[in-house]
Amino acid sequence: MRRMLFGLAVLACSFGCSTQQPPPFKAVVDTKDLMDSVIDPNADIIWDSVKWITTAAGTEEFRPRTNEEWTAVRHAAITLTESGNLLMLVPRAKDADQWMKASQAMIESGQAAMAAIEKKDADELFTVGGYIYNACTNCHSKYIPEIVDAIRNGN
Repeated sequence: MRRMLFGLAVLACSFGCSTQQPPPFKAVVDTKDLMDSVIDPNADIIWDSVKWITTAAGTEEFRPRTNEEWTAVRHAAITLTESGNLLMLVPRAKDADQWMKASQAMIESGQAAMAAIEKKDADELFTVGGYIYNACTNCHSKYIPEIVDAIRNGN
């Protein structure tokens, strides 16, 4: 009898649980505001974390060295990665094909940055910065080609 009651309870829960609707999501800002306020600044943190500046005085190398610097870059990578999910929300999602693939590329390149940061591998993080740049540029070239044209023209 106990088994039968347990089985009925499991069956009832499975029917009840399967009909639940996901929580309502609401995009608060448009894609441009999300880019300007969240995505671009955090991508810049990642890109600026590993670089070289050469002047007449010599070459200066920048890379995260302290735990605090690595943590700051990690936070930026997490924010950038999760922003790929935000780009897939309606009304930001432009289509169910290329837009979703571009958003997924942002997530994947962000995850690669997180892996490099976990290892505290600045050289790998520099390489991954290129993957992030490619993910951004591939999306921009399809959805906002004027930005890519401006970059190509040096503006």
